[in-house]
Amino acid sequence: MAPRFGSGKGAKRHNETEMSNMTEINAATTVASANDIHNARGVMAPSSPSTNPLGVMVHKESYTSETSTSSSTSSLLNDTNKNLASQGLPVSGKIETVETGLSAATSDGGDILKDEHGREISPIAEVAAVVANTDDPFIPCLTFRFWVMGLVSIFALSFVNQFFFFRDAPMSVGSLAIQLLSFPVGTFMARVLPTREFSMFGWKFTMNPGPFNVKEHVLITIIANCGAGTAYAVDIIVIQRVFYQQDFGFLANLLLILTTQLVGYGMAGILRRYLVYPAAMIWPSNLVTVALFNTLHQKEEISPGQWTRQKFFAVIAIGSFCYYWIPAYIFPVITSLTLLCYINPSNVVLSQLTGSQGLGIGVLALDWNTITAFLGSPLITPWWAQVNIMIGFIMMAWVMVPIAYYLNIWNAKQYPILTSKLFTTEGYFYDTLSILTPAKTLDEPVYHAYGPLRIATFFGLSYGVGFAGLTAIITHTFLYHRKQIWAQWKQARGSSQDVHYKLMQAYNEVPEWWYLALFAIMVSLAIVTCEVWDYGLPWWCVLLAVGISAMFALPIGLIQAVTNQQPGLNILTEFVIGYILPGRPIANVTFKTYGYISMAHAMAFLGDLKLGQYMKIPPRIMFTVQLIGTVIAGFVNLVTANWLLSSRPNICTQEGFPWTCPGANVFFSASVIWGVIAPERMFGTSSIYHPLMYFFIFGLFIPFPFYFISRRFPGTILDRIHTPVLLTATGMMPPAHPYQYANWLTVGFVFQYCVRRYRSEWYQRFNYVMSAALDSGVAISALVIFFTLQVHGIDFPSWWGTNMNHCPLDKANFNGQILTNRPKTVPIQRPI
Repeated sequence: MAPRFGSGKGAKRHNETEMSNMTEINAATTVASANDIHNARGVMAPSSPSTNPLGVMVHKESYTSETSTSSSTSSLLNDTNKNLASQGLPVSGKIETVETGLSAATSDGGDILKDEHGREISPIAEVAAVVANTDDPFIPCLTFRFWVMGLVSIFALSFVNQFFFFRDAPMSVGSLAIQLLSFPVGTFMARVLPTREFSMFGWKFTMNPGPFNVKEHVLITIIANCGAGTAYAVDIIVIQRVFYQQDFGFLANLLLILTTQLVGYGMAGILRRYLVYPAAMIWPSNLVTVALFNTLHQKEEISPGQWTRQKFFAVIAIGSFCYYWIPAYIFPVITSLTLLCYINPSNVVLSQLTGSQGLGIGVLALDWNTITAFLGSPLITPWWAQVNIMIGFIMMAWVMVPIAYYLNIWNAKQYPILTSKLFTTEGYFYDTLSILTPAKTLDEPVYHAYGPLRIATFFGLSYGVGFAGLTAIITHTFLYHRKQIWAQWKQARGSSQDVHYKLMQAYNEVPEWWYLALFAIMVSLAIVTCEVWDYGLPWWCVLLAVGISAMFALPIGLIQAVTNQQPGLNILTEFVIGYILPGRPIANVTFKTYGYISMAHAMAFLGDLKLGQYMKIPPRIMFTVQLIGTVIAGFVNLVTANWLLSSRPNICTQEGFPWTCPGANVFFSASVIWGVIAPERMFGTSSIYHPLMYFFIFGLFIPFPFYFISRRFPGTILDRIHTPVLLTATGMMPPAHPYQYANWLTVGFVFQYCVRRYRSEWYQRFNYVMSAALDSGVAISALVIFFTLQVHGIDFPSWWGTNMNHCPLDKANFNGQILTNRPKTVPIQRPI
C-alpha cells in the first residue's frame, strides 16, 4: 500500500495472527525511497521500489516468487531461506513450519498445497509464510472506533503534511505513526466504550462491538494513508498563484485535485482480474505491511524490566517534541553547521564545497527534520540500498559536479554550483513572466529578444542522470526479472487463484460498473475543468493523457506486482505535451499530472486491493474507505494550501523563510523548462544541453556489465549493485542539498549497519517504532511552535545561533557574486 502521491519525499507512500520472527522479514526487506514521487521537476520515475503504507519499501529481489506446485516447493523455500540468510538473518520459524506443512500434504494431484492442519495455503512460499490462510467474515470493520480514529487520522495527516510541504525542510508524517498509535488507542477504546446497543431509524449499532481487531486496524491505516502525502495537483495551484499570478478559484482547484486523484481508481478496478486476483501477483511491499500487523496483534512478550513498544514510542516521541524546540526555534544554526566553511568564509571555492547551500562537505545536521526532509527515515532503508545511494550520491555530487563546474562546462562558473533557479546567459535570474503573453503562453519574439534559458551545472547533470536512471529501469527489469515476470504473467492469465482469493468470495465484490462509472465521471469532470477554466489543455489532450496512463497501467502494474519496481510516466508525458503544445507551462504540468499521477494512483489502489485480499477486508468497504479518504485528503490539502498562501508573506521565496516551498520552486522550474521553453529548445540539437539526451542511451546499457559480472562471479558485492537506485539516488537534488544526503547516510549506517548487526534484538523490537516516534514528536512540536509563537510574530531573540548565514558565499558564483534579477533600466519591447 503506497502513500497517495504528491509530496514528498518520501513518505511516501505505506493481520490476524502473529507469525514468529516476521519482524526479521520486515527488517530485512524494507527499503526507503531514494526518489520521492513528488520529485517535482519530473526527471525520474519512482524507480526504486514503491512505498507501502508504513512509508517503507521492499528490496525487489527479496521475493523471488516463482509459481509452482509441490514439485518445486523445496526450491521456493530454499530461495526464501537464502534471501533471509543473505541479509544476515536467521530463517523465520514460520517459514520452517510452512515448509513442513507443504511437504507433508498435497491434494488434487498435487495442484493444491495444504498446511499441517489440512488447510489450503498459497503456492507462493513468501505469501504462505506471512499471510493467514483463515478468515472470520463476521469480524466487524466499519466500527465506531474506526470512524473516530480514521477520520481524525486523515484530517490530521492531510493537514500536517500539507503544512510541512511549504517549509524549507519539508517533512512527511506517514501512516506508520497512525498504525502504531491506533493500536493502543483502539485497545483503550475497547476497554472503556459502552457496549450498549443503540437504535437509529431502524439501524442498530454499538460503539463497542468487542476487542479491537486487525480489520479495524487495517482500515484505519488505509484511510490515514490517503493523507500520508500531498495531492500532486497542489503544486500546480501553488505555481499558478505564486509564480504565474493566476488563480482560478476554489472550485476549479478542488476539481483539479479530485480528478487527478481519482481517475486512476477507475483504471485499477478494471485491472483487478489481472493484477490482484491471481496468486502470482504478490505485491511484495504488502508482505511487510502484513508482517507488522501480525506483530502488533500478537501479545507482546517482554522480559522483566523491558519496555513495551508503546512505552518506548511515548518516551521517544516526548523527547523528540522537546528537543525540536532547539533547532526549530532556539538554536536553528545546528540544522546545518558548516564546520569547514568557518575556517575561511570569504573563500569562494571553500564556501561552494563546504557550505550548506553548496556541496555540503563536512556539514553537520543535528535536526531529525532536516535529515529526513527529502529522503524519509534512514532507520527504514536497509544498508544494501544505502550503499547504492551513497555510491550514486558521491559520484554525482562530489565527483561529477565539481569536475564539470570548475572546468566551466556550459559556462558553469557564471552561476552558483547548486540551485534550481533559472538564469539568463548574462547571469541574472530568468524573468519568466516577461516572456509570456497575458494568457501565460510563450511570446516567441520576446523570448528571442530576451535570450535562452540557463540552469546550474548540478541541475543539468541531475537531469542527465535521471534520464539514465529511467532507461536503466527498463534494462535492469529485463535482465533480472524477465523470466519471473513472464512465468507469473502466464500463471495470471490462467486465472490461478489461491486460498486468499477464495476466502474473499464470502464478501460481495465491487461491481465493475462502479469503477467504470467513477472513471467516466472523473474523466468528464477533468475535461470540464480544463475547458471551463483556461488550463490551456484542450479536451483531446486530457483524453490523450488519460489514454497514456491507461495504456501503460497493465504492463507497469505487472512489473510492480512482481518486482516492486514502478517505472514512471513523468518524462514521457512531459516530452509528449512539450512537443504537442510548446510554450504552455500550465498545460504541460496539467497534462503530466493526468498522465502520470493517474497511473501512479492506479498502482497504489491496486496495491491496497491486494492488501485487502491478504487481510480479508470486504471489497466494498475497502472501496468506500479509499474513496472517502482520498476526497477528504484532497479537500484538506487545498484548504491548508489556500490558508498558507493567503496568510504567509513572501511565501515560496527566500524572504519568506522558513516558508520557501523548495518542492514548488523546483516544480516551477520544471514547468518553465518543459512547458515554456519546451524540450525542442531546451534539449534539441541546437541547445548546449543536447548532450544530456545521450544519458538515455548510457542508462540503457549500464546494467549489462554489472549483470554479467555478477553472474560470472556470484556471491560478491556486485550482487548488491542496483543500477536504477544508484543512478536515481540523487533525484531529489535539488531541492534537497548534499549535506542532507551525507547526514542521512551517516544515521543510516549507525542504525541499519551497526545497530542491526550488533544489537539485532533491539533493532527488531524498536527500530521502526523509534522512526515513527521521532517523526511524530517533531510534527507536534513544529505545530505547537508555529501556532503559539511564530504565527503571532514572536521570534527567539537574535544571537549567533539564530543567524543562518555563516557561510554567505555558498550561494555565490565562482566570482563571489550573489546573482540578482536583471536590471529593468531597458525594458524588453514586444515586437509589433
